[in-house]
Amino acid sequence: MKKSIAFFISCLCFNALSAQTLTWTSNEVHLNFREPKSASSTPYITWIKPALDYSSSQETRVAVEANVQDNVGLKLVTLTIVNSTTGEVDGGKTFESVSGNTFSVNMNVNLKEGTRYIEITTENIEGIKVSSKRTLIVGKDALDYISADRKDVALIFATDNYDHWDDLVNPINDGQTIARELKEKYGFETEVITNATTEEVFEKIREYNLKKFKPQDQLLIFFAGHGLFDDAFGEGYVVAKNSLADDKSRTSYIAHARLRGIVNNIPCQHVLLMMDVCFGGTLDPVIARARSADDEVTEREMLARKLSYKTRKYLTSGGKEYVSDGVAGSHSPFAGKFLESLRSNGGDDFVLTLTEIQAAMEKLKTLPRFGAFGDDERLSDFVFVSKARK
Repeated sequence: MKKSIAFFISCLCFNALSAQTLTWTSNEVHLNFREPKSASSTPYITWIKPALDYSSSQETRVAVEANVQDNVGLKLVTLTIVNSTTGEVDGGKTFESVSGNTFSVNMNVNLKEGTRYIEITTENIEGIKVSSKRTLIVGKDALDYISADRKDVALIFATDNYDHWDDLVNPINDGQTIARELKEKYGFETEVITNATTEEVFEKIREYNLKKFKPQDQLLIFFAGHGLFDDAFGEGYVVAKNSLADDKSRTSYIAHARLRGIVNNIPCQHVLLMMDVCFGGTLDPVIARARSADDEVTEREMLARKLSYKTRKYLTSGGKEYVSDGVAGSHSPFAGKFLESLRSNGGDDFVLTLTEIQAAMEKLKTLPRFGAFGDDERLSDFVFVSKARK
């Protein structure tokens, strides 16, 4: 009897995404020990489209792009479409003229409705086989899948009591009201952290870096409080409860550059960072350098398509300037407009997009800034889906 063993070689990949945790991606390697030989190389498959191991598409026609490479030379590359429920093969293709060290798969495939997986298998000239697959829910089931298999989470930092800075009157009220609206109208899981120190902010964000998220999950991180811009460093900062007034090194502050980096590294596919603080717009290093940049407007697409791209967006209460805290007992102008948008329940389609929120914010005296950071993909969007639609 022919004996074989399959094992997984998993590589930590910060730009790729995996099935449920969004942290790992795997190639399955098959070795034949009946005819042992020393393998000097193992083929590797890098997916471009679909980007996620597990995703959805309302369209039955799907683009497939992947790169296959091996140091000793490729011998064979095949693509197979399989019904995930029954295991039946719907179709496939064997690519001809495969040779050399690299091969690119670039084609459109027609998938039947339901759950399907696309598998690419390759073999090098030493007989080492590697396979990798992407699973999709296709057609009318896609929106049902998104509604049933996703969650929205909000982490809100609000500070109005400072050890070394003047106290504010509205941030905690703003944060708690926003959390309530997100929970009641949009079904968000919310966590409000009040008057946190620098260490507590980073410790809490670190908890989210260690959480597991599914492909369509969304995470909103909101800061309300004081902000600072240091001209010498050319850097913006969030002021924490314990930030020192006379701290020329700014080590007691939360630097925007560090915040961008650790938030970008959270293993959630869709992240929105909102900052209702002075100089919040300097989160964008281009603004920090005092050069103007046009806001990029995200194209309006169906919900399933919006959640097919990695999202790293930010929306701040101003650019390189001071912003109002508002009247005591009320809300800041920025928080007030955000709440006004949330209370619309997403309009006729019950889906509130960043583009719609940005349009409402344009009426403010201090113009908010909207943009992207980190690994954001151009067609991505962060959406608020009203519970009335679910």
